[in-house]
Amino acid sequence: MQEKIAVIFDFDETLGPDSTTGFLQHAGLDDIEGFWKEVGEMMAKDWDPVPAYLTHMIKASDDGHITTMSQQALEGWGKQLPFFEGVENVFPHLRQVVKEANPHVTLEFYLISSGIGDVLRNMAIAHEFTDIWASEFHFDAQGKVVSPRKIISFTDKTRYIFQVQKGIIGQQSRGEPFAVNQRVPSDQLRIPLNQMVFIGDGYTDIPCFSLIKQHGGISIAVYDQRHTEKWGNAFQFVADGRVSNLHSANYKQGSDLTNFLSMAVRSLAERIAVSANSYQG
Repeated sequence: MQEKIAVIFDFDETLGPDSTTGFLQHAGLDDIEGFWKEVGEMMAKDWDPVPAYLTHMIKASDDGHITTMSQQALEGWGKQLPFFEGVENVFPHLRQVVKEANPHVTLEFYLISSGIGDVLRNMAIAHEFTDIWASEFHFDAQGKVVSPRKIISFTDKTRYIFQVQKGIIGQQSRGEPFAVNQRVPSDQLRIPLNQMVFIGDGYTDIPCFSLIKQHGGISIAVYDQRHTEKWGNAFQFVADGRVSNLHSANYKQGSDLTNFLSMAVRSLAERIAVSANSYQG
């Protein structure tokens, strides 16, 4: 009996404001709106969204529109990365909820993001995650960005859910891109999909929403209440039956989102206890 629960987060507009926009502002880009408009124009020419924005960041650096595009600069921004209210306290809170519901269950947190890995691995909450997967740059010997190295978007994100499921996690799993395709018997899965919670905000999260929900897990959409123009998109996830619930991205204790997350992990922990008792009986 697998006595583990995985809570899997997106980052941008889920746990905090868009980290890439924040970096561009921090690096001195004057025309943020123009940058994203040009990325949209690339997408109209059949670029995928993530390689489009990563490549356009390199061009902005080469053209002198941002001060630096080095690994050191990205890591430095990660250390300053802001979060939505209550984020830093939600991890120990949920661990305590699970411990009280079933002390035999381990709660693990994961991050799967289309954002930039060198930023996200250096944020203040990075230590809370068992593993972090994000898009990556390749750097030259001086640490300057050369090209995109890894793209995570749309269905790419589901690959990492299957890695969580099969236990293909941690540093030892790096450099093994085909390991996720290995067949693992159901009784040997590290964390079944129905013992996962996925929290995201946008279109790149739709495959993860659907995968987790279809297999008995819990999918939650969140929205930044400051951006009313995106509320309709967020509600559509509910209307389309892709998520279990929709909440404002407010992680303060007592908020609707934190209450629902608490109920979700408590329910999973109690279900595991019942299943374990039945298995032993």
